[in-house]
Amino acid sequence: MPHSKHAVEGYSEALDHELRTRGIRVAVIEPAFTKTQFEANNIEPDAKLDEYHNVRTSLAKVFSQSMANADDPDVVAKVVVKAASAARPKLRYTAGVAAGRLSLLRAFAPAGILDAGIRKSLQLEG
Repeated sequence: MPHSKHAVEGYSEALDHELRTRGIRVAVIEPAFTKTQFEANNIEPDAKLDEYHNVRTSLAKVFSQSMANADDPDVVAKVVVKAASAARPKLRYTAGVAAGRLSLLRAFAPAGILDAGIRKSLQLEG
């Protein structure tokens, strides 16, 4: 997930620079966990590798707990409206308290500490 998020951010930034010449702005909305039915469309793999069993179990538990405390979709919708109606839109908008905290940590915490914190919250080793 981190690599795909980085790709979306980089592409969005480049697109914003290109489209500004046409009066179009691009903004990235960065929510944390949001209560939707998105995970209902997950497809199970044909074959699961045994060495990932513990990681799958741990992440499923963390994800379930996170979704129980997730933001309602209206939190994200309000940020989308704010970005769309801004006279001078920013490139990035966080949506929800957890997303705001993570953004703040990314700005000020050393990368190693942030990485360790994320791995701890996901209950991953190493």
